[in-house]
Amino acid sequence: MRFRYGRPHPATPRGAEDGAASGWFGRLLNSMLLQHVTAVVCTVAVIAYSVSAFVPMAPNHRELLIALISGSLGWLMLASLDRQQRAVREVSAREQQLAAQSALLQSTLENMGEGLSVFDRDGRLIAWNSRFARLLALPIDLASASLSDILLQQAVRGDFGPVDPVPEARERAESFYRDVPVVKERTTANGQVLQIRRRAMPGGAVVTIYSDITERKASEEKILQALSQAELANRAKSDFLANMSHELRTPLNAIIGFAEAVSSEVLGPVRDKKQLEYIKDIHTSGLLLLSIINDVLDMSKIEAGKLELTRESVAVQPLIGEAVRMLSERAKNRKLALVATVPEDEISVWGDERAIKQILLNLLSNAVKFSHEGGRVDIRASLDEAGDLVIEVEDYGIGMAENEIARALEPFGQAKPAVTKSHGGTGLGLPIAKGLTAAHGGKLVVKSTPRRGTRVTILLPQQARSPEAAAQDLRATVDPSGAERAVA
Repeated sequence: MRFRYGRPHPATPRGAEDGAASGWFGRLLNSMLLQHVTAVVCTVAVIAYSVSAFVPMAPNHRELLIALISGSLGWLMLASLDRQQRAVREVSAREQQLAAQSALLQSTLENMGEGLSVFDRDGRLIAWNSRFARLLALPIDLASASLSDILLQQAVRGDFGPVDPVPEARERAESFYRDVPVVKERTTANGQVLQIRRRAMPGGAVVTIYSDITERKASEEKILQALSQAELANRAKSDFLANMSHELRTPLNAIIGFAEAVSSEVLGPVRDKKQLEYIKDIHTSGLLLLSIINDVLDMSKIEAGKLELTRESVAVQPLIGEAVRMLSERAKNRKLALVATVPEDEISVWGDERAIKQILLNLLSNAVKFSHEGGRVDIRASLDEAGDLVIEVEDYGIGMAENEIARALEPFGQAKPAVTKSHGGTGLGLPIAKGLTAAHGGKLVVKSTPRRGTRVTILLPQQARSPEAAAQDLRATVDPSGAERAVA
């Protein structure tokens, strides 16, 4: 017999002659019918020979009976011997098959990346691989080792800490079968970190897998340290931006105030008109720089979640009307129509009035900026079936692709950098609007089609939320000075 992967295959005949010589004879020996006939003939011959002692019979007949009995018994003995030989061959084939399967299984276990052990219900080690012995650094002979022996060896060596070895080994042996399935980690004396996975098997046995996760734990530790350092750096950045913003606002407000006073000629007329234009440019640039500083400060506070929003009932229609009026001049310059569609009945929402107004200004500013001249921008407000406020701002301008939407929602992200350069903006409008919406427990959804326009929908819940719940979602703020501005 030949074996491949533990399965028996018939051996190739040594020659045609052997097969021809043994074929017919083997079939005769294996014929049960012939064996039964032979046994009957032998029995009849024995009876006839016994009767010949009382009944006269010719001598040649008695010799014939003796020859018949001898031939029948010989044939039956040959058939019996053949059956025994076939049984021996089958047992030998099965033993070889089991040996090949056992060798394959042991080779598989030895080439595993993890250590493996199987203890039966009586604590005897019935299967293991060399990886198991190496990971646990066991110096004892595992061929005759028991669970108690191994645990006692580990306790004496100090694997379980400064404990009394005998009681500790006994207690761990009891919990070995009780606490399954289980996954745990253990650091060995040499600094290795092992992950131990233990499960029960049929018959009361327990299989345990040992994995060396030292490198993985070291990588996780490095990642945690990197995250901690990144959080510290981000916190330092936010603190720096907050401090610098406050430090920059003081002199910048003075520059804006003096420039406004001079440009309005409150202190007297400015004779040189060119100088007056320069002063107005200083005033305009100062306002723009202040707006950018406020945007950056807002974004840093959104990321840090430091400020809380006030909670009050906010009338929606007046707020939308005010936002439309503030953007009307910019829309007029681009020949755009700002169309507000609101219910006749007054609707309100629970939230921070300045934050909601900031959301509207940011969304309208973006819509006006990226619309085609001569077009229109719609802003609609309504209540859904649950009574929550739904506000939509829609333009019919350049639009965005899916990947551009994701980029526009990131801080300082520009959906179309080439287009944005010509329109200006810091890329903070949508992220700030999204953060302010999330602080109210709502959500902001952007749907856009290139060259067809963009619709931004915000959903603000009506239910008042506790300060604790609001603090968990707080990723937004408004300008502490109270000044509203459109951020794009």
